[in-house]
Formats: sequence, structure tokens, C-alpha cells
Amino acid sequence: MAPGPDSGARHLPNPAPIDSYGSGGFRFAGMSHRGSLLCLPEGIWAWAISDKTELNEALLAPVLARAETLDFFLIGAGRDPWPLPARLRQRFRDAGLSVDSMATGAAAQTYNILLGEGRRVGAGLIAVA
Repeated sequence: MAPGPDSGARHLPNPAPIDSYGSGGFRFAGMSHRGSLLCLPEGIWAWAISDKTELNEALLAPVLARAETLDFFLIGAGRDPWPLPARLRQRFRDAGLSVDSMATGAAAQTYNILLGEGRRVGAGLIAVA
């Protein structure tokens, strides 16, 4: 398995529901984080992205490296829904991983529901102001 996202320390060594979002960050597991988040089955990390236009294969590499541990990956693209570019969608297809892109609020809610159902879900959530 690939090392942790961005080779940084996890905020939390396990998945947790997102309690709230906005004002440039998120609240989860009694913590507050300013900036975007990458939520995977083995933890939650800061994610070095502030706008959907920055999304690229390098930022998604930790997710694609864990494709066998996930069934779904959600991208919270900010305030508005956003279609994932075809080249990135194809990378997920090639890895055998379902991906959906939507507004951050919808992605956080969907992540919470799937996590609560015990599904193998991950999410990349871009912070909104």
C-alpha cells in the first residue's frame, strides 16, 4: 500500500463522519480542520487542493493506489457540481473504482451515509468559504 497522502500525518487514524463544513474547513471527530480533506478507510488527512481546477493525477494517486480497498470515491468539488474531466474519470475506470463528483456539501452527506452503512468509501472534499 502507498504511504499516507502527501506523506503527512493523519488528523485521524480511522474514518469518521464529517460533522460540518464551511468557512474554509471541516469539523469531524471533535476536531476542526482548515482546508481540504482526503478521507480514506485508514484515516483522514489534509489534502493540498483549494480549487477543483487543481485536481490532477498526482493529487488522486493516493486514492488510485488504494483502489482495492474502496468501492466508491466521492469528490466534493466546492460550492457547485462539477463534471470530472474524462481523463481522470478514465483513470478511476482503469483502477476498477467508482467515482462521482458533486458539490462539497452533497459529497460530505453522501460520504456520511455510505460510511454509516459500512461501505468502503473515500472522499476528497475541497473546502468552501
